[in-house]
Amino acid sequence: MQIREAIAKYLAELGRRGASKHTLRSYGSDLEQFASYFERAGSAPLFEQLDLPLLREWLAALYDEGLEATSVRRKVAALRAMYRFLLEEGLITDNPSARLRLPKLKQRLPEVMSEEKTNTLIDSAAEQPAPERDIAILELLYGCGIRVSELIGINLDDIDLRQGWLRVRGKGNKEREVPIADRAAEAITRYLANRAPQPGEPALFLNSRGARLNDRQVRRLVKLYALVATGDSTVHPHSFRHAFATHLLNDGADLRTIQELLGHARLSTTQKYTQVSLRDLQAVYDRAHPKA
Repeated sequence: MQIREAIAKYLAELGRRGASKHTLRSYGSDLEQFASYFERAGSAPLFEQLDLPLLREWLAALYDEGLEATSVRRKVAALRAMYRFLLEEGLITDNPSARLRLPKLKQRLPEVMSEEKTNTLIDSAAEQPAPERDIAILELLYGCGIRVSELIGINLDDIDLRQGWLRVRGKGNKEREVPIADRAAEAITRYLANRAPQPGEPALFLNSRGARLNDRQVRRLVKLYALVATGDSTVHPHSFRHAFATHLLNDGADLRTIQELLGHARLSTTQKYTQVSLRDLQAVYDRAHPKA
């Protein structure tokens, strides 16, 4: 089996499993680089001929390119996922990628917007003409802590405003239900009164043509409002998710509850927000305590 044939089989399976366009694009790019590396020498080996020394040679080339540790780990993760799929399908009998050693990551804590900054940003949308859709988007990102991919995937039948619940589809197409905050519910109600879809369009959030909004458009509008309201160009949709989790934790919510709301598979992923809270607590102490 040729390397590119293996890649095509895996990407096709990802598509059948409902992977997002962003995931397909990201995995496709990383695996394209993998195939191209072995094609540089002329005749690429068959996929079954890729042993651990060859994979280590490819990994060393990534380091030689000066890639960040996060980029190297992402590329190896894409390769390992493909190997697991091919093993499950019985197309190969060994997985040398599982024995690759990955670079360690420096622990980075997310920058978190304050409650004041978050609300200032959301309120800035009200000053724009026809702001109903954008306010609803910002209120949902902050009030529910959902990912941008989950936001644009919301359909009308996923919302129960009467009971105050929202169904979202997270990573791996896993569904979960999250409560809708009152402000978000009110914003959605106002937006629905002005929503103008194309015939048969089920998406909640629409672009100017009445079709489903995409993640790039959401990122652009968040950046625009952040610049206008706060002058901060680093704010992105995920910033609201960080703020949602940190503000809940600061107000006494327990980690298990936050884990469920965020849809994290592992509690360790959620625990980074405790470190953010401790960092903020230390900053307050340093500013306020006379002996600090």
